[in-house]
Amino acid sequence: MRRDEILITADELQRKLAQPSLVIMDCRFDLADPEAGWQAFRVGHIPGARFADLEKHLSGDVSGDSGRHPLPAPDEAAAAFRRLGVSNDSDVVVYDDSSGAFASRAWWMLRWLGHTKVTLLDGGLAAWRRVGLPMESGDGAAHEGDFTGRARKNLVIETDELERLDLASTRLCDAREPDRFRGVAEPIDSVAGHIPGARNAPFVRAVDANGLFLATEQLKEIWVEYLDGDLDREWAAMCGSGVTACHLVVSSMLAGASQPRLYAGSWSEWITDPSRPVVSQRSRQR
Repeated sequence: MRRDEILITADELQRKLAQPSLVIMDCRFDLADPEAGWQAFRVGHIPGARFADLEKHLSGDVSGDSGRHPLPAPDEAAAAFRRLGVSNDSDVVVYDDSSGAFASRAWWMLRWLGHTKVTLLDGGLAAWRRVGLPMESGDGAAHEGDFTGRARKNLVIETDELERLDLASTRLCDAREPDRFRGVAEPIDSVAGHIPGARNAPFVRAVDANGLFLATEQLKEIWVEYLDGDLDREWAAMCGSGVTACHLVVSSMLAGASQPRLYAGSWSEWITDPSRPVVSQRSRQR
């Protein structure tokens, strides 16, 4: 895919604001304070934006054997996007204030449901503010769209399949920071460490100090490293709960790698069954 099919700049978005087909989603979220994104949105957001809440719009119901942010059923996800104003012909732009860490989940979900006309605002809200573009306050737009999504099942890998997968041939890339991956620290989940055979691929490596995605050639170097020199190899993306794993999908596609499957349950689902193996610097292996 071309870079402009994945990312949009603040200036490019500003020139599109008057287009009737444009739908902008503000995906700001704070794992430590789930209401913080909504409160920040009401104070100020890109004109015309709707607020897409990670837990209310972009996740399904949590159960005892699910991760912290399970995918909603496809019909529920499509309904959520309709409520956010998405129609089949919409030109969707998503953003956050976390280098795309949360907005990439909305980007991925729309593509999972077959809506490919969606781009991620490069640099997020900070990029918009940096060039002095206008903001508005309030609850945002409220009209409903007519989106009819159909899930692409080949873009998802479930836990039972992952348990049988040969990770010597299919790379599993984990987007979490190194200390969480190694099991040195675990501030969120009840068990520390990683799935045996997984490769640590911190999502933050793909962006610069301003939250902008690195140049294509730089991203390609990173992904050649993660995929052992073969950008066409089969691989899957994971993280703590299936959110920043979507950021890996974005950066890998910018680099020209093959499209991966998403392990949406990710680490927080894997550890719901104590019989599943875990590698941790604390305990080496469970």
